[in-house]
Amino acid sequence: MTTLSPATRTSSAAATDPLQLIDVDHVRFHVGNAKQAAFFYAHCFGFQIEQVCDLTTGSRDAAHYLLTQGNIRFLLTSGLTYEHPASTEVALYGDGVKDVAFTVFDAEKAFERAIKNGATAAPGGEPRTLRDEHGTVTIASIRTYGRCVHSFVSRTGAYELTKVKQGARFMPRFRHIDGSCAAPGGTALQSGGGACAPQLGAGSSILAINDYNRKNPCGLKYVDHLVGNVEMGKMNHWVAFYENVLEFSMFKHFDDKDISTEYSALMSKVMASGNNLIKMPINEPAEGKKKSQVQEYLDWHMNTPGVQHLALRTDDELHSIAALRSRGVDFLTLPDAYYDKVWDRVNSMLKQHGHEAVREDHEAIRKLGILVDSDDEGYLLQLFTKPLQDRPTLFFEIICRRGSQSFGKGNFKALFEALELEQEKRGNL
Repeated sequence: MTTLSPATRTSSAAATDPLQLIDVDHVRFHVGNAKQAAFFYAHCFGFQIEQVCDLTTGSRDAAHYLLTQGNIRFLLTSGLTYEHPASTEVALYGDGVKDVAFTVFDAEKAFERAIKNGATAAPGGEPRTLRDEHGTVTIASIRTYGRCVHSFVSRTGAYELTKVKQGARFMPRFRHIDGSCAAPGGTALQSGGGACAPQLGAGSSILAINDYNRKNPCGLKYVDHLVGNVEMGKMNHWVAFYENVLEFSMFKHFDDKDISTEYSALMSKVMASGNNLIKMPINEPAEGKKKSQVQEYLDWHMNTPGVQHLALRTDDELHSIAALRSRGVDFLTLPDAYYDKVWDRVNSMLKQHGHEAVREDHEAIRKLGILVDSDDEGYLLQLFTKPLQDRPTLFFEIICRRGSQSFGKGNFKALFEALELEQEKRGNL
């Protein structure tokens, strides 16, 4: 998934196609304690804890922490009252993804088009505009599979996405962790008071971890794709939803012959927006001797579909994996036998299609436990974390693409066998 800025699109495109998606505006997580979760993602994955919206800025029902790295924006939300939806969802599902939000030219028009195409508004998802003297942020949300929603976000003034990427405030009521406000051009200005005023004595530990992460980057650039797990028999229903409502098209299709082991299997269809900007694989379980990873997810997610994992893109897989391992990130473990066969398979495919061989150090790849795959366009390097919380649900994939736009089909069997070992340890296979 490329990360095109609004400047690369034309106003005529917005006028003729309300569902023209510009970028992943942000991914919102519902979590039990946003402040503590922010430290976890900052310490383990190198994110900047950049901005906050909480009681100190006038938010009485929820606390929101904005984490950034490259062009990745995670918004961690915790309910401050039992009535808040985040409080209810965390009790039901644990921490996880609630909203995959897309930047568009006009959120209201995108919402109207999606509703006309058959979407249902999310609870409280009708278009609403947050505004102050610096600009506006308009948000409108539709329901998708299970607990998840998609929000359309359009921005003006100081809140334009290009300025947010440069450090401007994310939305009204947010303040920078260091207590500074952002001028309309994105330049940080020290505030004299109000919602952006620094809280004396607070934030020093956050500033310390932010400083460490700036000096020791993990190299994560943007969200490559997001994978949703749905119930058996529902994959084609949600494929049709993305085709009809969001006007996506099918990018790849994998059946149970592609993704299976002796014990378990799943099926997957990858949906992509126009120009392949946003990719959303949709998985469902398939019949097998034992329980697939998708069914395990559903069992521990109240049998409710949701986002299983986010793939985060890097330009240097070896550096990123080494940095993340040094921070304590747990990754799936592959048997050494995997590397006895992988190089002949991968480099043979690359040679067949006239591409360079894998240029990264083979022994370093083995020591770091990285998976390698190739196709007619090039190769990719990838590795998957273990679940990021106690329930075996959400995890991350770290991926580097050297031409390949696939998803590691050649690794599916080895990956699933590694996943099954972890499922067996949890008593869920």
